[in-house]
Amino acid sequence: MLTRSEEDHLKAVHALLEGGASAANKDVAERMGTKASSVTMMLKKLADKGLLKLEPYHGVKLTAKGRAEALKLVRKHRLWETFLVERLGFGWDEVHEVAEQLEHVRSEKLTDHLAEYLGDPAFDPHGDPIPDRHGRITARNMRPLPAVGTGERVRVAAVKDGSDALLQLLGRKGIGIGKVFTVRDRQDFDQSLELVAADGIHLTLSAKAAAHLWVEPASPRERRAP
Repeated sequence: MLTRSEEDHLKAVHALLEGGASAANKDVAERMGTKASSVTMMLKKLADKGLLKLEPYHGVKLTAKGRAEALKLVRKHRLWETFLVERLGFGWDEVHEVAEQLEHVRSEKLTDHLAEYLGDPAFDPHGDPIPDRHGRITARNMRPLPAVGTGERVRVAAVKDGSDALLQLLGRKGIGIGKVFTVRDRQDFDQSLELVAADGIHLTLSAKAAAHLWVEPASPRERRAP
């Protein structure tokens, strides 16, 4: 059985590796906002438990056992975020810290019942995939919004690494998961994007905000929207 701190460190390593970054001690420390010396001790403990493999000068890697444990935490976190938004009316910018607490509830029976109650969702309110009880993740054909060409019609699929401030900004602009729009223009000066929503609303999004939005092609029916 892992302590809460051990679980937090394990999930931090998983997030770094899944995001394509390295998981050196300093990277984990920076992500968690703690001292590198304490991270070193904790990673050693996780390695002793067979969850990590320490690679001198290259950081750490997850073992199969470690990845399975990390995915359990990710699954619980994203299910709780979904529950808070869909059933309790929380905003998508209000759920991360609460889910950080709830993800440490150890009952697998509760997790499975929660997933069943929610209809076994594949994605959370931010568009992140929810691992199933076997650790499997649904893949999608997504790309970052800045990579979309002018004139293309797309649907917002996920917000990656979005802070509460970014989520609030997107909310004020009416941009959420499932929102369909066409990229109308791109400004040479700052690479900001001019978008037209399916309902005809025009809006501008900075390059910095757009970089956090991942989109997928809109369906044929959605392409016929005004």
